[in-house]
Amino acid sequence: MKINLTLEDLANKGFIDSSWVNQLLPVQSVLDQIAQRLNQEIDAGEQILPSSSNILRAFTIPYDLVKVVIVGQDPYPTPGDAVGLSFSVSPERHDLPRSLKNIFSELHSDLGCDLPATGDLSPWAEQGVMLLNRVLTVRAGEVGSHRGIGWEQVTEQALRALNDRKNKPLVAVLWGNDAKSAKTFLNNAVVIESAHPSPLSASRGFFGSCPFSKVNTALVEAGQTPINWSLPTQSALF
Repeated sequence: MKINLTLEDLANKGFIDSSWVNQLLPVQSVLDQIAQRLNQEIDAGEQILPSSSNILRAFTIPYDLVKVVIVGQDPYPTPGDAVGLSFSVSPERHDLPRSLKNIFSELHSDLGCDLPATGDLSPWAEQGVMLLNRVLTVRAGEVGSHRGIGWEQVTEQALRALNDRKNKPLVAVLWGNDAKSAKTFLNNAVVIESAHPSPLSASRGFFGSCPFSKVNTALVEAGQTPINWSLPTQSALF
């Protein structure tokens, strides 16, 4: 199946919220070029992650309801892991990526939250936390393989649109250097940044950064409802 990144079509299929169509319209031509590139790779036998229906899944949150954006690098390169929300995996995925294990470790250290039963972060998204990578696709097994094909322009457009909203406070959490590159166009947001939670860098500034409590402090100061970061635990499922 060919990848189609036409915004109107994606909205009609429910793959993105319709409120994002006008916000991303300035980069429709970039999306078309990305789709052409991805389809060429698929024709050449490459596996593209995540699945086509989930590539823009981060944009299923209505534009006006985004309170927090957590920005990462690019999707997990292991087939079955990437689901279109940065750092999240399917509830059926039992062996969690190490970055996500580190996030849960910091969540416990920061707020005392128990270890979640799964790596599904969609309960955060349902509260207005946009889980957005700077690059939204990857070739299976090749971290960073789709840097520079246009995704950075698309996510910059999205982040600028969020930053420029009137009377809509935004807290931006930037994990890692790819995410930190967005700081220059988030001048109206409260920015919380640290090292990436990957095993290679978590000990160099991610652990002990307390991002979850910092986000909630910023939200409360802006008159917003804080995020309930607790996720369902194993005992809560029975």
